[in-house]
Amino acid sequence: MLDEAPATLHDRLVSRLRALFLEGELPEGSRIPEIALSERFGVSRTPLREALKVMAAEGFVILRPNRGAVVAPVDPTEVAPLVEFKGALERLIGLLVPSRASEADIAELERLHLDLGDALERQDHAAYTRINYAFHQRLAQATRNPVLAQNYEAVQQKIWRYRFTINELSDRLTASYAEHEGIMAALRARTRLDLAERLEEHNRLTGEAMAQALATTGRFSPSHKSRKRSRSA
Repeated sequence: MLDEAPATLHDRLVSRLRALFLEGELPEGSRIPEIALSERFGVSRTPLREALKVMAAEGFVILRPNRGAVVAPVDPTEVAPLVEFKGALERLIGLLVPSRASEADIAELERLHLDLGDALERQDHAAYTRINYAFHQRLAQATRNPVLAQNYEAVQQKIWRYRFTINELSDRLTASYAEHEGIMAALRARTRLDLAERLEEHNRLTGEAMAQALATTGRFSPSHKSRKRSRSA
């Protein structure tokens, strides 16, 4: 059994569950196998259910009283509204960070930017996505506005599920890194309007890439789900 402190155990359970959903190990619409997951993670069902409540708040799970939890279906129509809302947050982040970020904040963002470049050079798209997530999360935290950072984290979690649809698009990741170069240049210069515009545009282009990938691959569409069911039937 895991012997971490309760808070650490909870955080690790949430992280592990989130990875299962994001990587498709638990398909949408399927029932959450609580007993199997409890055995897999070496925990009782009580902490597992507490972690599932967090997953429900993030939109990954639907909790059904007395009937168990199921993996929430993915709705591609929510991508555009999420990206639009996130764009407003990105602009606000860009306006606030230049005057509030410490030198330590910028140094940490520089490190993450270098890690992004390394992941791109290795063509490790999953790593690029994870590091990109950490970069933008750290940038939001540099605003020193906990309400903004909390809301940004919430919308990031919802979008991250779709973000993996462009994992295999090398051209988009190359373009994304070029956009990050511009973001870092504006951050180093602490130019608020430039940073705000670059972050907003980066968000828009990423959203367009996700929408195009969903439309092209048919992933998460009703017909796609039908094909998945028929293959497993």
